[in-house]
Amino acid sequence: MNEYYVYIMSNVSRTLYIGVTNYLERRVYEHKQKLTEGFVKKYNVTILVYYEETNAVDAAIEREKQLKGWKRKKKIDLIESVNPEWKDLSKDWLDIA
Repeated sequence: MNEYYVYIMSNVSRTLYIGVTNYLERRVYEHKQKLTEGFVKKYNVTILVYYEETNAVDAAIEREKQLKGWKRKKKIDLIESVNPEWKDLSKDWLDIA
């Protein structure tokens, strides 16, 4: 069974980036290594602050769209409901800073 993730990355200024992937560890690594041009690299969003898992790609894409449509306050409330200190949830996954 496939797994899909909707995730929120941030930086020290709490800029938010919402994405979807089928391989969360790889995608977080790409963020941390700044391998993606554009927003990710420009704003240095390297801290995984939130993620959800589903086994349906359509559900993951729909949830990503839903979260992107939310006001910033609602997104922050979601993050803080599970990660009130905005810790990097991936810090123990990879051997990189």
